Amino acid sequence: MPWSNQNGGGGGWQGGGGGNRGPWGQGPSGGGNRPPDIDELIRRGQDKIREILPGGTGGSRGPALLLGLAVVAIVASTSFFRVDTDQQGIVLRFGQFVRTEQPGLHVKLPYPIETVATPTVTRVNRTDIGTRDGGGPSAEEGLMLTGDENIVDISFSVFWRIKEAPDFLFNVEDPERAVKAMAESAMREAVGQSNIQVLLTTGRAEVQTKVRDLMQSALDAYGAGIVVTEVKLQKVDPPSAVIDAFRDVQAARADQERLQYEANTYANTVVPKARGKASQITQSAEAYREQIVAEAEGEAKRFLSVYGEYKNAKDVTRRRIYLETMESVLGGVNKVIVDPKNGNGVMPYLPLSGLKPLSPQSDGSSAGSSATTTSGAAQ
Repeated sequence: MPWSNQNGGGGGWQGGGGGNRGPWGQGPSGGGNRPPDIDELIRRGQDKIREILPGGTGGSRGPALLLGLAVVAIVASTSFFRVDTDQQGIVLRFGQFVRTEQPGLHVKLPYPIETVATPTVTRVNRTDIGTRDGGGPSAEEGLMLTGDENIVDISFSVFWRIKEAPDFLFNVEDPERAVKAMAESAMREAVGQSNIQVLLTTGRAEVQTKVRDLMQSALDAYGAGIVVTEVKLQKVDPPSAVIDAFRDVQAARADQERLQYEANTYANTVVPKARGKASQITQSAEAYREQIVAEAEGEAKRFLSVYGEYKNAKDVTRRRIYLETMESVLGGVNKVIVDPKNGNGVMPYLPLSGLKPLSPQSDGSSAGSSATTTSGAAQ
């Protein structure tokens, strides 16, 4: 019988290679709907016809009807496809790109005329460089030469996603390998333009940004349809053979910076104090100078004013100057000078408050001394 249910090995659409491959081989990378197994469809169709038709398949119209139903089933099963929300549908007609479909249910020409690839465009992929599988020691690809001729051991990760699905599928044969090669090349260029001290301390963010920009420029030039979202440095260390010595050098540098900081702090404390003291002395000297100059100018003006008055009235001015001079000279003297011509007009008095008390020896002697003093004073 031409439409036997027996499924011979290697016949039909499967070809000599085995597996679910169509006559033109597997579709492009990125996934897609696999072609149905035609022999299996025919077998199922024959079983359904036997259940529906009372005469079975022995009639003259049986094979034609079965063939028509099989063709309809194949066309129906390969004309509809679904694109998920995180995918893009890339429709190929005889292997050539014709259009892009957004998420949802769509219709196409039946297989093998049109096929569909549905790559995931929203998923962020990660590519690691410089680390061995299982978190082991760094691979040789992580050893790089810096601008100051030091070797560093670097491991980093690149995060990327599909930007243009057609370019991603057809312009680059192995996108993941291309991303890894470009990431390593861009990192070597960035490290070669930096010093090791910058890489170990403050230059990580700048290097990450530079590597991302270099990678994006190269991928755009190749039309890879990939956008690099982030480059993240995981580890930047000297090679393991010299890491202990390098850490000692770093500790010595840290001590040097600490001592310099302490010295600068001391200088910033002492120097302002010295400057303040010097400024205070300078201001005091300037104030003293201004005081002396002002006093000298005042004395000069006073002398000039007195001299002007002296020229106008020499006798009066001379006598006034004499009296003022004698007052200033004799003002603090305890002696009293009396004119002998007018001496009778002075009344003598006894300064009782100035007398010192006598030491008491006996009551009689004290009384006698007091009487004598009083008597003498009365005389």
